[in-house]
Amino acid sequence: MRDRIAVTIEDGVADIRLDRPDKMNALDHAMFDALIEAAALVRDTTGVRAAVLSGEGRAFCAGLDFGSFAAMQSGGDRSLSDLVTRTHGIANRPQYAAWCWRELPIPVICAVHGVAYGGGLQVALGADLRFATADAKLSIMEIKWGLVPDVAGTQLLRHLCRDDVVRDLTYTGRVVTGAEGLALGLVTRIEADPRAAALAAARDVAAKNPAAIRAAKRLLNAATVVGPAEGLMMESVEQQAILGSPNQVEAIAANMEKRAPRFVD
Repeated sequence: MRDRIAVTIEDGVADIRLDRPDKMNALDHAMFDALIEAAALVRDTTGVRAAVLSGEGRAFCAGLDFGSFAAMQSGGDRSLSDLVTRTHGIANRPQYAAWCWRELPIPVICAVHGVAYGGGLQVALGADLRFATADAKLSIMEIKWGLVPDVAGTQLLRHLCRDDVVRDLTYTGRVVTGAEGLALGLVTRIEADPRAAALAAARDVAAKNPAAIRAAKRLLNAATVVGPAEGLMMESVEQQAILGSPNQVEAIAANMEKRAPRFVD
C-alpha cells in the first residue's frame, strides 16, 4: 500500500485511511492497487470484525487523478484503456477498488468529508454504510468529462436510490451536499465528525456475534440479486447454522448476565 493508504487494527476494527492528502486522495494506479490490497489485508487478518474507510486531509476522495493517467499514457502506458478484461473476478481493477468493500465479509463504514467525486464517490458506495458531514459534496461526475460511471457505480447506485434519481445524478453530474445525499439515499447518516462516528459504530458492530454479522452481510448482499425463493432458503440455512453455536449461546448468556459478550472468531 506504500504511500497511498494507512491501515491500523485495534479491538476488532480496521481503520483504513486514504493517505494522499496533497492530491485530495485522488485515484491513480497506485491508489487503486492500495485500496484492493487494504481490503485483502483486512479480509486475511483474523479477528477483524468491522472496518472504517476514510480520507486524510481536506477530502475523502476527489476522484480520478487525470493528470497522473495522462502522464502515464503519454509515456506509452495504455493500461487504463483495457477495461474489458476481468482482472478481479467479475470486475476490472478500478471497479474492484469499489466492489472489494462489498465483497469483504465484514461490515464497512465509509466516513465522507470534503468531496467525494466520481470514482471517489463510487468507492464510498461500495461500503455498507456512509456517514457524511452535512456540507460534504458528492457527485457522479464522469459526464463532466464525457464518460459514464465505471468504478462499479451503476451496479451500486441502483440499489441505493430510486431509478430516476440514479439517472438524474448520472446524466447531469450535479453536485449534491451530504444533507441532500441523505434524502436521496447516497448517505446513511449525517455526522459532524463522520470518522469518529464511524469508528464508534464499527466498535459497536465488532462487539456483536461475528458469525451472525458475517451471515447477515452475505444475506443482504445476495438479497439484491437472487429471487425470493433462493433468498428465503439462504436465510434459513444461515440461521440454522448459527442457532445453538457457541457464539450464539454466548450472546444469550451475556444478555441474561448483563455483561459484555466474549465472542470467538
